[in-house]
Amino acid sequence: MTQPYVMRPAKLSDFDALRAMAIESGPGFTSLPVDEDILRKRLLKSVDSFAGRLDQPAYGKYLMMLENTETGEVGGCSAVKAGIGVSSPFFNYRIITLAQASQEADRRFDMDALILTNEFVGFTEVGTLFLSEAHRGGGIGRLAAQSRYLLMSTAPSRFGEMVIAELRGVVSRDGRTPFWECLGKHFFRMSFTEADYLSATTNNQFILDLMPKYPIYVDLLPPEAREVIGRCHADGVPAYKLLEWEGFRFEKVVDIFDGGPILQIPRKMIRTTRESHVVTLQTGEAEGHAGLAALTQLENFRSTMVSGELVDDQTFVTNADALDRLKLKPGEQARIWLRT
Repeated sequence: MTQPYVMRPAKLSDFDALRAMAIESGPGFTSLPVDEDILRKRLLKSVDSFAGRLDQPAYGKYLMMLENTETGEVGGCSAVKAGIGVSSPFFNYRIITLAQASQEADRRFDMDALILTNEFVGFTEVGTLFLSEAHRGGGIGRLAAQSRYLLMSTAPSRFGEMVIAELRGVVSRDGRTPFWECLGKHFFRMSFTEADYLSATTNNQFILDLMPKYPIYVDLLPPEAREVIGRCHADGVPAYKLLEWEGFRFEKVVDIFDGGPILQIPRKMIRTTRESHVVTLQTGEAEGHAGLAALTQLENFRSTMVSGELVDDQTFVTNADALDRLKLKPGEQARIWLRT
């Protein structure tokens, strides 16, 4: 039996639920800052993006909410930023390997260094994946994560050819992170929480102003900082595994504040995108395949978990409850992804 959940576009009335999730998510979750003004602006930007009211669709930000259709409770979210690094820089550290050699000293070894980059201009970013504690398990996380790729499939021209995902690095509940304490703090002279807040609420000019312009040798950092480079927060491990399953790969780029990993993939190579296709929905008793179904229009996008039978690769027979959650009628189309 499938869960009674849908992912649907965020509404302005979702503010209280979004704020509660921002508080629950804890320090370092940059896309969910505990700031009422920022959260309201993000809801408004998402509403305008879905409605097609932006002059430049490349700046679109699509926030989706996880809703239990039986109770009306909102218990999670995920989002897609159509184009990053366009209106403001998107700075990261790239890990480069430098070859060190000396014939006279009879030494040959490699050393890693961090260099400041802004190389993801125009890329699409998937993120803001968060589920409240009471709404985890039973495939709900997959629904929240994969819905982002089904959303992009409704209007591919609005999104970049490359997609990235940034995962929160190792950060404690009180907002301390070894990477920041050992590196960034020396250049910014502020706490991680302050820097993280500025990153979420400004155009990031402060990073360009204060960040070192020269490579930083990793071996010069304390062990506790080196050990967390490219590692994600414990709460982000399931999300990391889902991204790897989709085909995302870590290409030695990390967040400049907490050292968390940034994964990337060509949009057309995302597994959910490749394995999904449009079908006609019909109702009936069928329990053959489990998966996801989503509307084919971006403006009124909805997605949900389904179970049913695929007929001739063009018709999917499922129960009436699934169509009700999607607000569709028999004979209408949806994009489906089925587990194999």
